[in-house]
Amino acid sequence: MAKHTVTLIPGDGIGPEIVAAMCRVVEATGVDIEWEVADAGAHLMDEHGTPLPDYVIESIKKNKVAIKGPVTTPVGTGFRSVNVALRKALDLYTNLRPSFSIEGTGARYSDVDLVLVRENTEDLYAGIEFEEGSAEAAELIKFCEEKGAGTIRLDSGISLKPISVTGSQRIVRWAFEYALKNNRKKVTAVHKANILKHSDGLFLREAREVAKEYEGRIEFEDRIVDACCMGLVLNPANFDVLVLPNLYGDIVSDLCAGLIGGLGIAPGANIGAECAVFEPVHGSAPIHAGKNKANPTAEILSAILMLRHIGEDEAADRILAAIRAVLGEGTHVTYDIKRTLTGSIDGAVGTAEYADAIIAKL
Repeated sequence: MAKHTVTLIPGDGIGPEIVAAMCRVVEATGVDIEWEVADAGAHLMDEHGTPLPDYVIESIKKNKVAIKGPVTTPVGTGFRSVNVALRKALDLYTNLRPSFSIEGTGARYSDVDLVLVRENTEDLYAGIEFEEGSAEAAELIKFCEEKGAGTIRLDSGISLKPISVTGSQRIVRWAFEYALKNNRKKVTAVHKANILKHSDGLFLREAREVAKEYEGRIEFEDRIVDACCMGLVLNPANFDVLVLPNLYGDIVSDLCAGLIGGLGIAPGANIGAECAVFEPVHGSAPIHAGKNKANPTAEILSAILMLRHIGEDEAADRILAAIRAVLGEGTHVTYDIKRTLTGSIDGAVGTAEYADAIIAKL
């Protein structure tokens, strides 16, 4: 049996609890994993001056594979997202977010099977911003006016939206290759090219060019992002693999999570040419930290993606079957699932007890 060393980032908020539950489930399969703990989060600011110390990046570069819990990101002020920083530092250009139905979650749909592929390094998340009132913002406003690009109010904050040929080609090609390897039938490129001619327009143009390489093997279509959202809600079965620029991918992936019961069961992976970091889509929910109540399903499903990435498909299949069994029975589920199913949290179990129930099914 192969031994795997995996960087483990517990995170903050509910992160350490759900990560602990995930580790126990993975270990119970018998897979030989050594966890190399490399902590990140706001609680490290005083000691390191950053929520993402260099040793975290170094550990991931060495081990090539990491799994993390959620890390709190301040809204509007403070440091930038640790998740975004990791993706940029390691060029994790693909964000993979599957959404599939599991019986017993109380979801509005029962037959969803979607895969969202999000470009992870460009678009508005590139972090190229100019603060309102700054000399740089004023200079950019003047430049745009002089070039006839348009008038921007002087009291504006400005964020730039770069989308490149290179970034668009490689994410669309990744989506098509994923579709081929996983017996998927169709790739849908999602955009707003009708309005954003030189950014989303470029993305769509490159998507169409890459799609030609797969003609006769994988069907291709494109959808304007707002129409795509409506279509997903009306009939998610019309979609298979979706590929999107960064911002739309973030938003639409949450919509897809809503189709299957919420962020508590939405896994994610960030994948580059050299390294991969796996994480749940949801946030750190600090209000629930330390209460043994958080739902670790998304973290465990992210571990399933990790196990498949390192070639441990049998263990991944067993965990998924165990999750389906526990949720299907509905007797040992966390408060969020119990409330959705019954309207009450009576009879709900804690994070650790839910993990125990999954382990018992392995």
